[in-house]
Amino acid sequence: NQGVQGYLIITDRCDEAGSRVGDPWVTNLNLLWCQFLCSLLCVTQKDVSTLTQMLIGLAGYLTGYDGSFPFIKPGDKYEHHNYLGMRAFCAALGSCLPPFTFLIVLELSRSTPAAIIAASLLIFDTGCITLSQYILLDPILMFFIMGSVLCMVRFNTQRLRPFSFSWWFWLLLAGVCLSGSLGVKFVGLFVILLVGINTAFDLWRLLGDLSLSLVDFGKHLLARVFGLIMLPLFLYTTIFAVHFVVLNRSGPGDGFFSSSFQSRLIGNNLHNASMPEYLAYGSLITVKNLRIAGGYLHSHWHLYPEGVGAHQQVTAYLHKDYNNLWLVKRPDNSDDLTGPPELVHHGDIIRLEHRVRIRNLHSHFHEAPLTKNTCRSPVMALGWEQVEVTCSPYVKESPNTQWNIEDLINPKLPNISLSVLKPTFLEILWESHIVMIRGNSGLKPKDNEMNSKPWHWPINYQGLRFSGVNETEYRVYLLGNPVIWWLNLLSLALFVLMLTVASLAKQRGVKMEGMRKGKQHYIGGGMLLLGWLLHYLPFYIMSRILYYHHYFPAMLFSSMLTDSSIFKCSCFWAHITFIFYLFHPLSYGMRGPLAHDPASSMAGLRWMESWEF
Repeated sequence: NQGVQGYLIITDRCDEAGSRVGDPWVTNLNLLWCQFLCSLLCVTQKDVSTLTQMLIGLAGYLTGYDGSFPFIKPGDKYEHHNYLGMRAFCAALGSCLPPFTFLIVLELSRSTPAAIIAASLLIFDTGCITLSQYILLDPILMFFIMGSVLCMVRFNTQRLRPFSFSWWFWLLLAGVCLSGSLGVKFVGLFVILLVGINTAFDLWRLLGDLSLSLVDFGKHLLARVFGLIMLPLFLYTTIFAVHFVVLNRSGPGDGFFSSSFQSRLIGNNLHNASMPEYLAYGSLITVKNLRIAGGYLHSHWHLYPEGVGAHQQVTAYLHKDYNNLWLVKRPDNSDDLTGPPELVHHGDIIRLEHRVRIRNLHSHFHEAPLTKNTCRSPVMALGWEQVEVTCSPYVKESPNTQWNIEDLINPKLPNISLSVLKPTFLEILWESHIVMIRGNSGLKPKDNEMNSKPWHWPINYQGLRFSGVNETEYRVYLLGNPVIWWLNLLSLALFVLMLTVASLAKQRGVKMEGMRKGKQHYIGGGMLLLGWLLHYLPFYIMSRILYYHHYFPAMLFSSMLTDSSIFKCSCFWAHITFIFYLFHPLSYGMRGPLAHDPASSMAGLRWMESWEF
């Protein structure tokens, strides 16, 4: 592929660390973090993360990992690579989930049996074990989410000791965990919203306390603003400050960022570069759309299909490529290449000639396949999943309609330094977030890729294949313990029913036995139900591709909400333990015939046709 070859030539030429980026293995320690943190995107299915990749990279660095494993496909053998430190780090954080669950439920219910039951549900859940024992973002995300909830409930218990050491400790630790949750994934916003709602109710209660002066209320308000807003924001920006220092080299994702952002990346052709200040006829240029994460004006030899016009496709491409090069010419082809350079002025009409194919850029009065009422554009399916470019005189001026020249080559013109392009920290922080948000929302299912639906998750309808597809391979399949998940769903329904009945009885003045005693149960359960809703319902309005593992933060809340009365009979414990024993090969790996084969040891466990182990 010419595009790939062109990219490798550029990066090989620009690398300054003594190792060729195009080589199979980059062993230079100066590139260790850059290569490893970028390669982790392959393992995590391109989810947005900054803190997690740095933490895993640090764990690998401290335990002797040399950064040379490519992380191309889950299930690839590590061979001689030292991966144990990274895997142990994730497993250690995942093993904190049951103790966190125990402490949270104990604080909310004041019941030790209920806390033991909730923690045991996670211990015997095959899905939690699978996520916790591999190098993934999820155990780190769930660690910070549960840490945030634990700090929140412990802070609530300190309300009679305001501004004491333990009061400040749990408040500030909650802020640290909130910044960690958001630093791992954007879904950390859900637990931030949960803590925010809890804090709002707490402040509303304080405002109604007539024994508290307005000055004291102001102190409570400022303390929470500092601990739950200012501190997390400071830590979050600090994470990105470290991120930008560590990942300061050019990589395959440069094209997603603006020209000014790229000028700060070592190895990028804009880093410490010099180019002509003005544009002249006869210059060789690349043109980039000003929209953040906008692509380069690009063309390739493929033609539009019949009915769209048999002309060369023109797209916007997010990566650097020789097919992005254009020659600036006069519209009448009267260029004098031997004389002095003639500058292009504002309002001039120019012609762009594709450098590789030697064809002029032009438009026709054909309706664009995707963007209607505009002229010539490619279809994503026709343009190798590149971005559509349209031509219209009716669109108002916006970043989508503006382009900047990034590369400018003209040996007849004097050069100036491009160091003036380097952006400030706040500018690169803002741009990186816009790129991440657009990249995350733009993740769509590929051909033949299974797209999980949110309604699948609570009923354990379909798992997720981690590795291996045939009977000779070592297979790992992500699937929750079906008995635990279905009991969690039943408990959610029972709690909503009990809460509804209790609310109606209170409204009607009916005295129910144990109502006052159960008030604490309803308050704590209501918070857990809200946590489940906040971590589950938003996925119904997301347009990006979804996976089964996205439900696990919500599953933690449903497990904590499971009523202990269901497990009063010891047969339930024996049943859950036995089911875990039957399904544990899904977590720890299995070989042999697939489950649909009667000879398979897992044949009798395929209770649903959608389970593909």
